[in-house]
Amino acid sequence: MTDWTNPAEATRASALEMSDALRAGAITSVALVQAHLDRIAAVDAAVHAFLHINTDDALATAAGVDADRAAGVGLPLLAGVPIAIKDILVTKGMPTTAGSKILEGWMPPYDATVTTKVRAARMPILGKTNMDEFAMGSSTEHSAYGATHNPWDLDRIPGGSGGGSAASLAAWEAPLAIGSDTGGSIRQPAAVTGTVGVKPTYGGVSRYGAIALASSLDQLGPCARTVADAAALHEVMGGHDVMDATSLDEPVPSCLDAVRDGATHGLKGVRVGVVKELSGEGYQAGVKQRFEEALDHLRAAGAEIVEVSCPSFQYAMGAYYVILPSEASSNLAKFDSVRFGLRVERDTIEKTMSATRAEGFGDEVKRRLVLGTYALSAGYRDAYYGSAQKVRTLIQRDFTAAFEKADVLVSPTTPTTPFKLGERIDDPLAMYLNDVATIPANLAGIPGMSLPAGLAPEDGLPVGFQLLAPAHEDARLYRIGAALEKALVAEWGGALVSKAPELEETR
Repeated sequence: MTDWTNPAEATRASALEMSDALRAGAITSVALVQAHLDRIAAVDAAVHAFLHINTDDALATAAGVDADRAAGVGLPLLAGVPIAIKDILVTKGMPTTAGSKILEGWMPPYDATVTTKVRAARMPILGKTNMDEFAMGSSTEHSAYGATHNPWDLDRIPGGSGGGSAASLAAWEAPLAIGSDTGGSIRQPAAVTGTVGVKPTYGGVSRYGAIALASSLDQLGPCARTVADAAALHEVMGGHDVMDATSLDEPVPSCLDAVRDGATHGLKGVRVGVVKELSGEGYQAGVKQRFEEALDHLRAAGAEIVEVSCPSFQYAMGAYYVILPSEASSNLAKFDSVRFGLRVERDTIEKTMSATRAEGFGDEVKRRLVLGTYALSAGYRDAYYGSAQKVRTLIQRDFTAAFEKADVLVSPTTPTTPFKLGERIDDPLAMYLNDVATIPANLAGIPGMSLPAGLAPEDGLPVGFQLLAPAHEDARLYRIGAALEKALVAEWGGALVSKAPELEETR
């Protein structure tokens, strides 16, 4: 039973527990937001999950919710529950940098659609979270504003590119966060921080106002500490948007209903496909052990486990690292020193543009822009970009065939537990391999979820379990994820993130 008068206990509750407590009058939104702001002040100097803290606006939103609730006004489910937002989303009244020096101090004149939905849900925004520059990275070490640290071990990475959002959850600085996933940037940080992250079906959540990396791959999604909390936030975020040409014109999935179904009725008749190509060589022994144990829990819940093969997945990494840089090269051309952002003056516009991009972009961004520009250049476009798109089609066909044999596909989310900060920063290929299991879902546009599978016995660090479903079947992830989470939480005696070492206050 949570003592809502104790800030330390209040910040450790789930978002839905906070929602219940707010409606019952056990705590006010102002007190709940202040407890999280105090927690951020106490530990974020060590974690560095946030780039901007939105103190005044968050408290004002909370006060408005409290006043309306006292007056008997009907409120949305998550009204008064605070949230953190990845700095990839534009936010009116708050700076948006995408983790880049080239956008330092930029104040957008409008809100992203998802930001608008969060405000309409009356959720106080705690601030903007750190990220790899323009979402290019797997460790949040490529932020122009310094690396984020994993709350489980401050010497290790929190994943990327959305390490700030995941770390804010694991450090109890926020109960919910929003991330973006281009090749695993929600799911991979969730795996290495012992939290839950979901990449919805491509087009299921509007990308309007999200600073684009690779437009055919990018997708916004929920980050949380429980499957049910992720489901509740997914329902807030989802829906058709006329401002996004890729937005799906279909109802938002009934994610919370799916969670209740999975937790209550088990998985009898569900076929779970283990992807042969997403396990084996290169996977840490403890990761494989926890994955196999999670499969045992699915069997116990009534699921049938089958093996499926997706042979084209061996080419997914290569195709991804042609498609993404090519699209990034086009999307980031707008940062030219002329319209907004950093400007380094020189005596001609060409020299000004060159000097601005040289100073404003970090090494990883430059690496990918050079690669993408080359891949799209005359004489090479068909050989590289065109061939990568053909591989993408083969991967989509593999998924279609696999889903004829299984209702969901599963794998470890990442091959290893979180590695040490600096360990792979000078080895791009080793860094890229961390996303080997998450990339195929983005190439196919299908939904994916990572949830905690336990701690690796060799280092005591979190392991993630990945679920993949056919396009438009996001609710299926929540049903199966909830059933697995129920079994694992019973085994652990509580949420996995509660087992993380307590952070010392640094204020």
